[in-house]
Amino acid sequence: MTTIEVDEDEHGSWTVFRVQGELDLVTSPLIRRRVHDAVAGGRHDLVIDLSAVRFCDSSGVGVLIASRRLLRSCGGRLRLILPEEERDGHVGRVLSALGVRRLFDVYEDVPEAIAGVTGVPGRSAP
Repeated sequence: MTTIEVDEDEHGSWTVFRVQGELDLVTSPLIRRRVHDAVAGGRHDLVIDLSAVRFCDSSGVGVLIASRRLLRSCGGRLRLILPEEERDGHVGRVLSALGVRRLFDVYEDVPEAIAGVTGVPGRSAP
């Protein structure tokens, strides 16, 4: 059975989703709904922590891309958490293989993402 858990925290203007489990065809609608609910609630700066995601398929990547597009359309920002040791893990390999890793601002952890710290290895340009 495919499972996913999403914890949500507020850090100033940033909403942080900590995702754990599998991001796939079955679970990606939950992430899409959570992102849409955040935007509808006026929260346009979003961090998605993927460090505990053990599997991601093209549906999961599609939700990340759609989230990026939605947030950009309303002047918001999307930042991903993918620690360096995980960048060559499953999620990092999927993002790279599909050629979309460069679309995202990738950070080591939540404090760096919220602060917008630059110079993190593997981080794409804003």
